[in-house]
This record gives sequence, structure tokens and C-alpha cells, in this order.
Amino acid sequence: MLRKGLTVLCLLAIASLLFAGEGSAASGESKFDLQAGITLTLDSHYAKGLAEFGRLVNEYSNGTVTLTIQANSLLGGERDLIESVSMGTVAMALISTGPVPNFFPDFAVLDLPYLFPSAEIAYKALDGEVGTELLNQMTSKEILGLGFWENGIRHVTNNVREIVTPADLKGLKIRTMENDIHMNTYRHYGASPTPMAMGEVFLALQQGVVDGQENPAINILTSKLNEVQKYMSLTGNFYSPSVLMLSKKIFDGMSKAQQDAVLKAADEAKHWQRKYSQDNTAQAIADIKASGTLVTEVDVDVWIQGSQGTYGDYESKVRQDMIQKIRALK
Repeated sequence: MLRKGLTVLCLLAIASLLFAGEGSAASGESKFDLQAGITLTLDSHYAKGLAEFGRLVNEYSNGTVTLTIQANSLLGGERDLIESVSMGTVAMALISTGPVPNFFPDFAVLDLPYLFPSAEIAYKALDGEVGTELLNQMTSKEILGLGFWENGIRHVTNNVREIVTPADLKGLKIRTMENDIHMNTYRHYGASPTPMAMGEVFLALQQGVVDGQENPAINILTSKLNEVQKYMSLTGNFYSPSVLMLSKKIFDGMSKAQQDAVLKAADEAKHWQRKYSQDNTAQAIADIKASGTLVTEVDVDVWIQGSQGTYGDYESKVRQDMIQKIRALK
């Protein structure tokens, strides 16, 4: 399976390089068809945002830069995508920040539970000094961080019982992202966290390999996880950003006009995608409820208190100055 996946990536890389070398009769510039990998579906908020980016970059580059979205983990899981963009075998990826600290440790600060009191505060932090510093670190591995998009506020689902307090999670096997802080937080709740790539989650839930999982409402709905989950609790443990990343090698091969088109389109699409996510989250929760999944409101203050152990465990492992900067935002 691994060899097959690598073969597919190699073929895509060769095709991408060949196509990138074609000249444009109209402008004399090389053409770039950027392959963008995501682990979610084509009707997800990731794909919708990327489609808007593709529309804009095509317009701003006069048709010399186009985008093809490869969904459903076709180009690999999120860790695979980071590595592939770094090597230049995949041009672009839009992934959650969950696995990013494995490559860029300072990103771990973004994964702390209940760090952001609202999405608006998150946007200020991610578009400001903290986010800029983090994105700049990605160039050390030949990745251009084009901005923080939105994955969303994460909630827990399961098939065993209604979850009202952290104590209700005791003994449950909960799928998390491949992220140490998220796993640590669920251990403090008494659960047994099981890291797993997104592409494996539906089947694992369906077969009972895990009892539950946690994801933003839009992901739960578009990935049809509600079809194999009886209970959903609006815990909101984490605000989960995502990162739009581009191979620096490919970006450096573009003309200045094409680079400007990419940067402008990425910034505008970021704001579009965030709004799309916010506008559709409430409807996603309503649709999950209508599908038969029991949706439970919880006392968030109880969950915040239950998450404090994680802050103690990671006090020396995350950037305290970044926490202070985020908490100073209003």
C-alpha cells in the first residue's frame, strides 16, 4: 500500500513538473496546475474554500495558475501531506494544525484546550504577530505557509452514552488527531485517546474499533460520522485552525506576477472560507440532530476546569509568551 501511494505521488509530481514547464502563448509565462490535497470530502468547508482560491488565482494570474483539488486523503493523510509539500511532490495542502507540531514544535501552543474564547480572537491571533511568526517557521522545511484557515470548534461524539461532564468519558476509546496535547487532554478527562488519520475514522467508528471521536460539526456532517454515532456533546474543547501550505520550490519557480496572484487569492479565500465555516456551523449541528444523533449542550466551565491539567503538563513545552499574547487580545 505504501509503495503504491509513493508511486502515485511520484507520477503526480512528474506530471506537475511537466505541466509547469509549458509556456503560455498569451503571456510567455509557465503554467502551473497546483494539486491541492485535503483529507476531507469535496463538499467540506476545506474544499469550498479551495474552490474559491482556485477561482481567484485563475482570475488574478490570467489563467496561468490553476488549482485541482484532491480530496478524501487521495494524496495521503495530513502528516503525509506535510512531508509531500515539503519535498515538492505535492504542490499544496490544506490541513488542520493537529499534526503540525510534529514538524514545527512551536505550533503546539494553538492546540491547548479552550485557549481561544472565540473565533474572532483566534483570527486576531492567527492573522497577527503570533500567526505570522509560526507561518514563517515553515520555510525551514521548504513550505510556504499561506495563512490560517478554519477547521473549527471541536466537539466529541460517541456510541456508548450521553456525555455531559468530562467524567462521562471515563474508559471510552476516543479517536483524536495525531496530536500530543489533544491526547493528553482526553487522558485528563479519563478517556483512552487513540490517534488516527481522518480517512480511517468512519470505518473505525462503524466497526467499533473506537467508541467515539472529536471534530468540528461541519466535518462530522460532511464526513457522515453522525451516521455511525449516537451521541454528540457540544464541548468545544479546542478551536482548530488549518494551514494552507504551498511548496516553496514551486512558488519560487513562478513569475513575480504569479506569486502576487497566489498571495492575493490565498488571503481573500481565507476570509471567504472562514465566513463559510461560521455561516454553516449552526446548520451542520441542526442537520446532525435531525439525523437522529442526540446533541447535548454542556456546562463549558466544567470542561475548562477539567482541562487545566494539560496546561500544567505542557508549561515547559509550549511558548508561554505566545499564550500571553493571545490572552491579551480583546
